[in-house]
Amino acid sequence: MDEWKDAFAEQSPPLKALRTTARQLAGADWPGRSRLQDIVAGAGICTASGLPLQLAPPGGGESYEQRLYARGEMGFREHNWHDLFNVLAWLAFPQAKAALNARHHAALPAVRAGGRGPVRDALTLFDESGVIVISAEAELLHMIRGFRWKPLFWERRAAVLAGMDFLLFGHALCEKMLAPYKGITGRGLLLEVGRDFLELPFAEQLAQIDSRVASWISDPQTLRHTHELAPLPVLGVPGWCADNAQSAYYDDRDHFRPGRGRRLPASPAAGPVAPEEIR
Repeated sequence: MDEWKDAFAEQSPPLKALRTTARQLAGADWPGRSRLQDIVAGAGICTASGLPLQLAPPGGGESYEQRLYARGEMGFREHNWHDLFNVLAWLAFPQAKAALNARHHAALPAVRAGGRGPVRDALTLFDESGVIVISAEAELLHMIRGFRWKPLFWERRAAVLAGMDFLLFGHALCEKMLAPYKGITGRGLLLEVGRDFLELPFAEQLAQIDSRVASWISDPQTLRHTHELAPLPVLGVPGWCADNAQSAYYDDRDHFRPGRGRRLPASPAAGPVAPEEIR
């Protein structure tokens, strides 16, 4: 998938959160590092350590997360979709991405003492495959935790379209949307919002969600295990796949799995939302 496609975000409903920046990349060929660096600098993107984000060649003699936190340098390969989507994720969710790096950095001493550990596994899973699910109806989020895919995406389809949104966060998951296939699974962070939040301009929604997700990631009591993130078969989201316009699509239990007979614990980020936090 190294062929450049400048309309990649416009042509893919799941890439909604990345479109504003992606439109700046229009052209016949890949945007180079210097062009992307200008966009990053213009947006004032900084790491949690307060350093301006710098796109640098891979390597540098330090681990990816240590180099990013200590020097503000993010390893970046040109003509590479995975790394391009990572840059776009930083532009869409700058606070949350910085918070992820800070949590990784804080966990490094424990990792050196005894292996990678469950916290870094959870952080990495969200960074690569995360989906931020927002809903004005708590019951719909409970259906995700209960692996009730057909009741959610088919029987409550109108409610999903009217009161939910699914924002791809993980850059590996975004890359998969270039050539989507049945069975792609994201890992959901489930957030309840007020109805009035859904009436806000999308840019304002995105900024508020970024701030809230960053606060959640920064809490050391969250993301301590991968089980805190809800599995989500992303091509079940209405409108994200032409085939899911048919009821029978949701009968494939290899794709829409029942969760091995268990329910996920409630996400720490779900639940009632203070009016001053998400309007």
